[in-house]
Amino acid sequence: MAIRQQEPVRLNGSVELPTRPAATTAPAHGTVLTTYAARFFAVFRVAVGFVFLWAFLDKTFGLGYATPSAKAWINGGSPTKGFLSHVAAGPLESTFHGWAGAPWADWLFMLGLLGIGVALILGVALRLAAASGTAMMLFMWAAEWPLAKHTSAGAPSASTNPLIDYHVIYALAVIAVAVLAAGSTWGLGRLWARLPFVRRNRWLL
Repeated sequence: MAIRQQEPVRLNGSVELPTRPAATTAPAHGTVLTTYAARFFAVFRVAVGFVFLWAFLDKTFGLGYATPSAKAWINGGSPTKGFLSHVAAGPLESTFHGWAGAPWADWLFMLGLLGIGVALILGVALRLAAASGTAMMLFMWAAEWPLAKHTSAGAPSASTNPLIDYHVIYALAVIAVAVLAAGSTWGLGRLWARLPFVRRNRWLL
């Protein structure tokens, strides 16, 4: 028999607690995190986004960290040539050498860095950012090929773990912020989700 909302429940014959229907006490649909956890993942989302955005800015303008000014993209440098031309292990070694410096590879890589970085920082299109970021990290993992102890030339590869490197961690990070809808806290995720074209295309969430 169902208990009405105002009907008391007596515990140990002395304490009475008013009961409420489960619908009023259950977490709202889609609620996964506590308030503090949601805030933490909001900060985490922005931090990971800045990693991607900074890589784009440094490679584009040659800010002097990983990319000197002379090799900046706007000065004619190639964002992919240095990395891909030095691939020295793995079954895709020759393939990556062929891609190194190709205009389509440069544009795809740079647009990926920019799009993923902006999406994470703003908290929008996190599913798309997670898919794109995971694909990018998978290619970069394959380029470094941490499974190999030695390069194709026989030198030590400097790999410290045969499977899990920082590319895998970044991939898991972008997946986590998408799965946890981290754009809803300190981000534009809720506003983005209300847009008509996003409602019609849920993969854009």
